[in-house]
Amino acid sequence: MPAAWETPPAYRRRNPPRPAPVTEEEHPRSHAAIPVAVAVALVGLYLGRYTVLAPGALGLLLLVSGVSLLSSRLNPLSPHFYLTRKPSWSAIGVVFLGALGLLADAYVLWSARLGPVLPRL
Repeated sequence: MPAAWETPPAYRRRNPPRPAPVTEEEHPRSHAAIPVAVAVALVGLYLGRYTVLAPGALGLLLLVSGVSLLSSRLNPLSPHFYLTRKPSWSAIGVVFLGALGLLADAYVLWSARLGPVLPRL
């Protein structure tokens, strides 16, 4: 029989179990931006034959998208920072490389005067 000053076993406080550490399998990273960035870059390179504005505009679009994806990984003030599925670092890198390639293509077309500014009708 327990002593009078001891708490009965039914009323003893138990600490809650510790949560398991978060693993990569529970929160996988998304690579969905990679095929989209590659497709946009290929379309921009193809349309560069008709106008210099197409690769420039699509390059700026990919650049803004890359900054948004980077913000979702690094910026705690971004609402996307708290999503359970974030873009992978490789996806962010491919988006930035696509933007760099399209902007470089637009610059080469513009400086060498290889492409028209407006498409021919």
